[in-house]
Amino acid sequence: MTPTPARPVYFDCDTGIDDSLALAYLLASPEIELVGIGTVSGNTSAAQAAVNTLALLELAGRTEVPVAIGAHDFLSHPFDGGAPHVHGDNGIGEVDLPFAERPAEQESAAQMLIRLSHEHRGALEVITVGPLTNIATALELDPSLPSRVLRVTAMGGAALVPGNITPVAEANIGNDPEAASATLAAGWPVTLVPLDVTMENVFDEQDRAALLTSDVPLAKTVGAMLDFYFDFYVETYGDRCSALHDPLAAAIAVGGITATNAPAVDVVVDTSQGPARGQVICDLRGQRRGPVDQPGATVRVVLDTDAPLAPHLVARMTGAEVLVG
Repeated sequence: MTPTPARPVYFDCDTGIDDSLALAYLLASPEIELVGIGTVSGNTSAAQAAVNTLALLELAGRTEVPVAIGAHDFLSHPFDGGAPHVHGDNGIGEVDLPFAERPAEQESAAQMLIRLSHEHRGALEVITVGPLTNIATALELDPSLPSRVLRVTAMGGAALVPGNITPVAEANIGNDPEAASATLAAGWPVTLVPLDVTMENVFDEQDRAALLTSDVPLAKTVGAMLDFYFDFYVETYGDRCSALHDPLAAAIAVGGITATNAPAVDVVVDTSQGPARGQVICDLRGQRRGPVDQPGATVRVVLDTDAPLAPHLVARMTGAEVLVG
């Protein structure tokens, strides 16, 4: 039986702790090939995110994956310093990683995305787990980009639940609503993975212990990062654990987790300067009897999945998962 070729993926991230989980998952997924990574400001600056990403790739022995630095500032306002209270001053829970000697690419993240879309025309998949500034910049540079991209999976938004940086806005969308608006309106197939499902998937101390005792250096290191992340989430969950935002988007994109309730609906982003700025407004009317796709809608909003992520994530990151096929 001829093995299925790995699918080419461009990964756009603001490498904090849950981005590191997502990256570790993608590196351990034979279904896909990471052909490029772009960094953006969000959890930390785009430059620090690149430092973190290069170090993690070196730790994993995957120095063939190119990394490009993307936007430092957002489309309408400057980067404000990120979320050190959530991810630490260095973005990775104050864990010290050996500095990677390999530099980032000379091209920007947006330029990398455009180039890869030509090299993998019609097959390139985009997974984005930070603010959508790089994606919107690429769309501005080349409006024909969506015609060459197979699909986009984006972690962001809150459809039926509260936001996490304002009562209605999730951080990735809320940091750059204009970029999110441009990305979701571009007409390409988008799967949006919002807080509705990421907050329901939790990583706990038992899961973290499995990483810390693993023989896989990257898994062990990410387990150490989670100590800081768990401290932040005690107030939310009442226990030492964390939500699984970015790795859930990665797992859905790869196919390790299946979205069971993900209707394609009309979606707009509030770009006003009022209290709803950054809100993702999803037209979920008519969904009471099951998922119903709206004609012409290109954004699929994930509201439920087939299985909890944590066991799958641990098994794949530690090499304990038996892959069939």
